[in-house]
Amino acid sequence: MNVGCSIKKVIDIERPGQGIRDLKNAGFQSVFFDLSVAFAKNSNGQLDRDRTEKYLNDNIPTLFSKINECGMSVDVMKAPYIEQRLRKKVTPDYLKELALKSVEIGVRSHCKFLVILPFDTDSSNSVYDYNKNVMLDAVEHLVGTNTMILVENRYKNINGHFVRGFCSDETEAVGFIDELNRIADDQYRKRIENGEYLPYFGFCMNVGTCNLCAQNMYDFAVTLGKRIKAVVLRDCNGSQDTSMIPFTSVNVMASQTDWLNLIRGLRAVHFDGELLMDFADTASAFSPILKPQVMSLAKAIADYFKWQIEIERLLDKYPSRVLFGAGNMCRNYMKNYGEKYPPLFTCDNNKNVWGQTFEGLEIKNPESLKELPDDTAIFICNIYYREIEEQLRSMGLNNPVEYFNDEYMPSFHFKRIDAVTRKLDKEEN
Repeated sequence: MNVGCSIKKVIDIERPGQGIRDLKNAGFQSVFFDLSVAFAKNSNGQLDRDRTEKYLNDNIPTLFSKINECGMSVDVMKAPYIEQRLRKKVTPDYLKELALKSVEIGVRSHCKFLVILPFDTDSSNSVYDYNKNVMLDAVEHLVGTNTMILVENRYKNINGHFVRGFCSDETEAVGFIDELNRIADDQYRKRIENGEYLPYFGFCMNVGTCNLCAQNMYDFAVTLGKRIKAVVLRDCNGSQDTSMIPFTSVNVMASQTDWLNLIRGLRAVHFDGELLMDFADTASAFSPILKPQVMSLAKAIADYFKWQIEIERLLDKYPSRVLFGAGNMCRNYMKNYGEKYPPLFTCDNNKNVWGQTFEGLEIKNPESLKELPDDTAIFICNIYYREIEEQLRSMGLNNPVEYFNDEYMPSFHFKRIDAVTRKLDKEEN
């Protein structure tokens, strides 16, 4: 899974050096290039087409070069989308022209994915037919390349109320993408890369849009399945279209985005595509002096999502594993993964439970870990991760130490362990 960061409100298109360095220093290796940064406004606040064209033709190639020189890649590009308030005197034909120009730029820059947000249309054609024609007009640029066009879910803003727009319904999106690929394969030919089928079209799941449209993100992800090649992580409160760092839109100590079902859904489909951070509003609210810290936080959160989504891949990485902890998290591990990835045993700092059996595992003294082969991984099943990892390293262990977390498990064991229940269980046995 690749982690990238949107350049919106992070990199100044005219003076990009500082923003590029901030992203690089934060640890990002990939950039999510939204071409909307090239939009210029005139004195009336409307789109200045001449300056926009100049930015697209001159500034964008220069910016690409500077990003590459800094050792980062542009794997995902997004075609510009003109906000409703900037659309006066902008025709649908011009929007289509921008989309096709973006495809050319993306292919020329060797991007893996180009995201296109579906268009509204005032023409006599249906929205479905109009967007199908726009997407298929772009396919000829993809022949002979491995670039894929990703359709993104969108909303409609009706007098300040956000409702589902084109391809925000997962079933509609599946039908649209599959039809595009059937036509493209027939019109040109199927693309095969390294012996595997490479479709011309896939899907980009925008989490903020799902939240605005009040969608179940587990169902959304599972229905689209392997068609999802990129996920845009942005937080909002479900009623305002904002792009905030995940976990920062909070009300009464509760997140306003259903991260639980998002992570569960992406795990279920074994998502292994592009994970893209978009926090333009958060970035714009901070002083330039603090932005390096904001970038570092964003990278840490992106890595957290990657870890959570890939948790089963992490378990499968090691030939054998043991657990540290004989409590609720260990119980949830055994319920969800105990059969597929059985641990050798578990251990615990509580000497009163040594020698007992818990969820079919023998509970051992942590000193037993010194007898393990070096390729056996130790998975910490306890919220005191850093403290326990420090304990393990102080013991001189060379084994891989990993964190296991049960916040987003497919199911939970609801009989919670505490001092009382542990005593009752001991008396029953």
